[in-house]
Amino acid sequence: MKNKLPAWFEGMQYDKGDTVKNPFSGEECELNATELSMYDFIVGSQLVMEMAPKMVIPKQVRDFQKGLDWFRKNNASAYMTLLD
Repeated sequence: MKNKLPAWFEGMQYDKGDTVKNPFSGEECELNATELSMYDFIVGSQLVMEMAPKMVIPKQVRDFQKGLDWFRKNNASAYMTLLD
């Protein structure tokens, strides 16, 4: 089943899914295209917030949190493996 991205999502939308590896645990998850789009948005947002915290605006923080919530609801198992 292909999940639908929320209306607020402004990230890259992929046509194909892929296998993603947790860089800390080495565990892998297969994500569909929609989940991979959101995963990359979350990881990219986190990177930006860590590298330039003074440049982050409240909307970015809200969208990051909404992305985590979306991922948790749409693929709890992958969330626990990749993002928790």
